[in-house]
Amino acid sequence: MENSEKIKEIVKEKYSEIALASDLQQVSCCSGSCGCGDSGKVVDYTMVGDDYTILPGYVADADLGLGCGLPTEFAGIKEGDTVLDLGSGAGNDVFIARSLTGESGRVIGLDFTQSMVNKAKANKEKLGYKNVEFHLGDIEEMPFENSFVDVVVSNCVLNLVPDKKKTFAEIFRVLKQDAHFCVSDIVIEGELPAELKKSAEMYAGCISGAIQKNDYLKLIEDAGFSEIEVKKSKPITIPVEVLAEYLDQDGINNFNKSNTGIFSITVTAKK
Repeated sequence: MENSEKIKEIVKEKYSEIALASDLQQVSCCSGSCGCGDSGKVVDYTMVGDDYTILPGYVADADLGLGCGLPTEFAGIKEGDTVLDLGSGAGNDVFIARSLTGESGRVIGLDFTQSMVNKAKANKEKLGYKNVEFHLGDIEEMPFENSFVDVVVSNCVLNLVPDKKKTFAEIFRVLKQDAHFCVSDIVIEGELPAELKKSAEMYAGCISGAIQKNDYLKLIEDAGFSEIEVKKSKPITIPVEVLAEYLDQDGINNFNKSNTGIFSITVTAKK
């Protein structure tokens, strides 16, 4: 439990820094700006998030480059739906979802970083939306009633949560019967080197908090979901300069020769 709380504090601290930073252009959750390694050296590389800029509802001020996919692409959001975005950040996916629900829908963002919630609310005020709201809260214990959401989305957030079993149970709880979720996330196939796993910086960089793909999908099944489907999967390549922050040359060579893979996946499932 102590370790879980420590991880949460690390993630909260890093994302608070992102929210408060003045130079947020092209910041990504796996960039050096979020996880610069033990030496403090910033390593700049692009995350695997999909391009939002062409989508209806896109708001540049809400896009901090923190995603690893495009969950709204497969979320099946309809006009009038109630949508919940977990780890909503500055509101990027919320505003995209709102363009799909229209004025008759309701879109809710939940984030446990006050600075992000503040930024999202400021963006909402600029847009003048009346059916969008942002709440401060922990996705392991959501401050919402049972069975009220049509669609849950999340983008590169659940991998950062220590208790994923509890999180999927909470998603199941808040969804209506026959409703569904669509999340983009980071998973692993094979074993990451221990040096990468234990790095606190990498927790805020999306990778060491990730679990095995099969274990991830099993958690979804165990939570009671059906029709589980990986809609999209793409590999993430960790640049040599990033690996060098955590591994010596022999470690890098062994890592590159292994069958270990880090993937961004987008998953849907039905309650």
